[in-house]
Amino acid sequence: MTQHQLQGRSEKEILWFQRRDTLKAAAAWVAMGGLPAAMAQQRSNIVELRGDALINGNRLQNGQTIMTGDQLQTGPGSNLMFVIGNSAFQVRENSVITVERGTTLNTVSLLRMITGAVVSVWGKGSSRSIIMPTLTAGIRGTGVYAEVFPSQGNRSYFCNCYGTVDMESNGQRTLSQSSYHQAFWGEVEPRDGRQLTPANAINHTDEELEFLAGLVGQQTAWQIAGRKGVKDGRGYMDPQPPAQQYPAQTPVVR
Repeated sequence: MTQHQLQGRSEKEILWFQRRDTLKAAAAWVAMGGLPAAMAQQRSNIVELRGDALINGNRLQNGQTIMTGDQLQTGPGSNLMFVIGNSAFQVRENSVITVERGTTLNTVSLLRMITGAVVSVWGKGSSRSIIMPTLTAGIRGTGVYAEVFPSQGNRSYFCNCYGTVDMESNGQRTLSQSSYHQAFWGEVEPRDGRQLTPANAINHTDEELEFLAGLVGQQTAWQIAGRKGVKDGRGYMDPQPPAQQYPAQTPVVR
């Protein structure tokens, strides 16, 4: 089990992937052929739903299908895991999100986060984004963790756990290329002239990303490499020279 830092989240919530029922549900999903089989057999794309959740204002039931265009809201203590296209999502408790349609009904073009937190793995593709109150991330095929902090004025946290992401916050842009957790804050107000500032890797684990990647037939960057880096939020598999800065510290580009 990899080490992880918590900020406003409980250990139990982060370790959802260790539950026996969750492991059984994921194994059954993969054994039955994943999303293609679910679509062909007109089965649900919900891998697991624990607790209460709403879909477009109505109670979400196991066996329903989540489609692009739907708004989802999870209640206290709930956990929602589902797959659309080549992307897998785990929605934390007390979250409100919308999954918007891409080029096809089974492609997510946009994940709009109003509040809460989501772990997600995205297969390769174009024109896909996560929009948060103070940050926008253009996804190219990656695994990420995103969380909104209402107690900090909806300050947005984003970790590019692996892959390439185009980052933007109030006109400031940067490119994030990560092999092992590159994290940012999208600030409500600029800090030292910056809207995107450095962050630690908080509130998510390697195992969560590995779990979701497995649902869509993928592997994380560290699984492919067979090794891990230092989980300090800088995003590198290997220690970098002190002079090398990561994107949240490079000169502002507008």
